[in-house]
Amino acid sequence: MSGVSIIGALLAAHKALRDLVPEDRIKAGRLPDGVKLPALLVRTVSSGEWQALERGDNVPTTDRVSVTVRAASYRDQKAVMKLIVAACAGRTGMIADFNRVAVLTAGAGPDVAGPADSFEQTQDFRVSFDAPQ
Repeated sequence: MSGVSIIGALLAAHKALRDLVPEDRIKAGRLPDGVKLPALLVRTVSSGEWQALERGDNVPTTDRVSVTVRAASYRDQKAVMKLIVAACAGRTGMIADFNRVAVLTAGAGPDVAGPADSFEQTQDFRVSFDAPQ
């Protein structure tokens, strides 16, 4: 869940995004039924470790993390998508207590109809970091 923790921390730290999506509506794993919109769902798509013959104290890891926006309107969906990228893309350094973090965009998903007549779209990120053992 490290990539999810890193992206979650970046989303929660971005003031313009929090103005539209309060921190209590940024969730990992799943969104609760009846969540107030807009809301964000952060999930791991895949994870891979750098393969070394001897494992050290930290293992270079890359997670593909997906952020799904669920909004009441298409306009809100698009506005939040831009803020998600602004909050996360190109961030480096120590984030959420993980060292050597680098976050790159990894593509946006299609517009889809969400539950209860909502609007959804995903933004993926490639999150590299040192995972402690």
